[in-house]
Amino acid sequence: MNNQIPFLDLITPHLELEDEFVSVFRDALRTGRFIGGPAVEEFERDFAEFCEAKYCIGVGSGTDALRFALQAAGVKNGDIVITVPNTFIATTEAISQAGAIPEFIDINAHTYNIDIEKLKEYFETKCSIDDKTGCAINRSTNQPITAVIPVHLYGQMADMDTIMELAEKYNFIVIEDACQAHGAEYFSKKEQRWRKAGSMGIASAFSFYPGKNLGAFGEAGAVTTNDENIARTIRMLRDHGQPKKYFHDIEGYNGRLDAIQAGILSIKLRHLQKWNEKRRTSAYQYNDLLKQIDGIISPYEPEWSKAVYHLYVIRTQKRDELQEFLLKNNIFTGLHYPVPLHLQKAYEGFRQKNGSFPVSEKAASEIISLPMYPGLTEEQQTKVAQTIKEWVTQKA
Repeated sequence: MNNQIPFLDLITPHLELEDEFVSVFRDALRTGRFIGGPAVEEFERDFAEFCEAKYCIGVGSGTDALRFALQAAGVKNGDIVITVPNTFIATTEAISQAGAIPEFIDINAHTYNIDIEKLKEYFETKCSIDDKTGCAINRSTNQPITAVIPVHLYGQMADMDTIMELAEKYNFIVIEDACQAHGAEYFSKKEQRWRKAGSMGIASAFSFYPGKNLGAFGEAGAVTTNDENIARTIRMLRDHGQPKKYFHDIEGYNGRLDAIQAGILSIKLRHLQKWNEKRRTSAYQYNDLLKQIDGIISPYEPEWSKAVYHLYVIRTQKRDELQEFLLKNNIFTGLHYPVPLHLQKAYEGFRQKNGSFPVSEKAASEIISLPMYPGLTEEQQTKVAQTIKEWVTQKA
């Protein structure tokens, strides 16, 4: 229906670039280069430069990227890796699949990223320092905390300066989950400059799932890093542990980036900054339209953040009723995420109950993602806002 407002438009920008995309398929047909090769190398070089990192290693998915980054950085079986419960399960799947144990810190109620004060409190009250390694040890389990994964959720970076200071103090590594943050920036007061997502941790993971700001035509991902050894190890991990064909230095995986996907991503990368700016413009337009509507909380963007609005997430009570009302008016929305990870059936063995992470739990019941994509028009946004206002008025 023409009056529908989709949650995401994956068709229009692709049709606009159709001829360029077809050329990628045609090149693969004529050269027979489907795995690796120049297309992958070109994208890796360009995306590393975009992220202001030395190395980029293309892999099969964002989950691969997180898992390989953990393994290459030296996270071992039984280590604790800290992250947040308000994220997609791939974050914790990667931790578990690397042999480590996920442990959660609650989120900040405004940014939805990891709560820095609660992270400090965790190390100060629940940990002791190992005299030999200098690492923090969880006193209740006697296991080392070797890594923290800050999730740059919804396209906004976590407060990285503080996290990096804690990493230095407690001797853990930082791996950025930048799967939703392609092009996001953070102003480092310590360095007095803007830093890109993917440039601050020892390694960073990106997903190129089709709906992302930079999306492939299927599954794809990448790791960025400034560490040559980590880059070399991930190149082996993604390709059955091979430094060269049929020589296996380690046991690896089949986690390579296809040449066709790399070619598609290279084309779209040239448009990413423009698309991100359109998202930011739409976010500000939403902010202006929604600011006078009672009971609607718009996203908070700190002064140190340049978010890229992979998602535009508002909060309201009776969220489910609002979502139903919007759908009746042909406006499609999403929920990111309706059940925090510590309450998922997959992690019921952790025995963490309601109330364990109250900020995440409250947010999960109130957040709703509005339509957000580069081609979103002011007219469409006005209709979304007017429909929300109509719902609020009816409830008054």
